[in-house]
Amino acid sequence: MKLMRKFERQKAIRKLIQQYSIDRQEDIVKLLQEQAIKVTQATVSRDVKELQLVKLPAPNGGYQYSLPAEKKLNAEKKLKKTLHDAYLSSRLHESFFLIKLLPGNGPAVASLIDQLKVKEIFGSLGDDDTVLVIAQDPRAAKEVQRMLLEMVS
Repeated sequence: MKLMRKFERQKAIRKLIQQYSIDRQEDIVKLLQEQAIKVTQATVSRDVKELQLVKLPAPNGGYQYSLPAEKKLNAEKKLKKTLHDAYLSSRLHESFFLIKLLPGNGPAVASLIDQLKVKEIFGSLGDDDTVLVIAQDPRAAKEVQRMLLEMVS
């Protein structure tokens, strides 16, 4: 097995993500090792974070890793579709906007919101079925709520 520079290893990971339906980091480790690339799960975990890989619904059910959207327009289009398909409810409280979604959609929606790079958004956190959007202030939170709810309809 050979050690590989980070750039080359991440390039190999991107290629694997495009070729295979991968839903676990352990699968990435296994596929890299099959190519004689020496790697640990911890290294792959860091690479997944740096590459900003997201889990999106797979065509055959379940979820798979996907490369992040390259353009804001693409992220906005994906977010609109995902919100339209998975949105359940939302609540606003001061600078916080909470979005409830169908299970499995939280991480993808949070990532897509971050990719929009909206100046009013301080950041977002996503778990399995919830996204917490943190706005710069309460006024910005209302604007973010308006923008995201427009995407739902």
